[in-house]
Amino acid sequence: MKNIVIIGCGQGIGFATAKLLSEKNKVIGISRSHNPEVDSLNIDFYELDILSGNLDEINFPEVVDGLVYSPGSINLKPFNRLSPDDFENDFEINVVGAVKVIQKLLPNLKKSESASIVLFSSVAAKFGMPFHSSISASKSAVEGLTKSLAAEFSSQKIRVNCIAPSLTDTNLASQLLSTPEKRESSGKRHPLQRIGNAEEMAKMTEFLLSENASWMTGQIIGIDGGMGSIKL
Repeated sequence: MKNIVIIGCGQGIGFATAKLLSEKNKVIGISRSHNPEVDSLNIDFYELDILSGNLDEINFPEVVDGLVYSPGSINLKPFNRLSPDDFENDFEINVVGAVKVIQKLLPNLKKSESASIVLFSSVAAKFGMPFHSSISASKSAVEGLTKSLAAEFSSQKIRVNCIAPSLTDTNLASQLLSTPEKRESSGKRHPLQRIGNAEEMAKMTEFLLSENASWMTGQIIGIDGGMGSIKL
């Protein structure tokens, strides 16, 4: 049984990942909001804002085998309507929060025989899209962080990989998918003609944390219906 820490377990991809991984692992879940559904999971749950909260208040296991950082943001506006604060807030959520928890848990990860960190980017970091400048900038930073840490931590056998989804059916994307017409239109933008779901991302996360991915590090893995690689 592995010790897995999941940041952002309250909803969406983080919740789906906690649900999947808690079946065979000890999961410590952290979220800034309390989703009552989390109570049904066999995890140690802490309600904490990763940016403003004190991680010293959490009783982490001495050995951490896996760390998943899944918080994100969808701040889609024309560039001239985005303020510097918008860019800073997106960067805080997507990058600084990850840095904070990785630095906190690095000693615990080093004690694992096969530690793995999974971060989340976006297809928007690779594929230029209008109105995505803030999220694209912060998620591009996540990809750079992934590769840099993968290189730095390789001698300690800590793997670092990143999943880059396209539009996924989660609470975060609810406004973009609020009507059947929006869902259909969004699906048709992808070569595979549909949007993604949180369970698909959770299964890839499970794989990256497992021994089956023991020779993978520094990778950006697109789960995006083909959007980031092909055009029909």
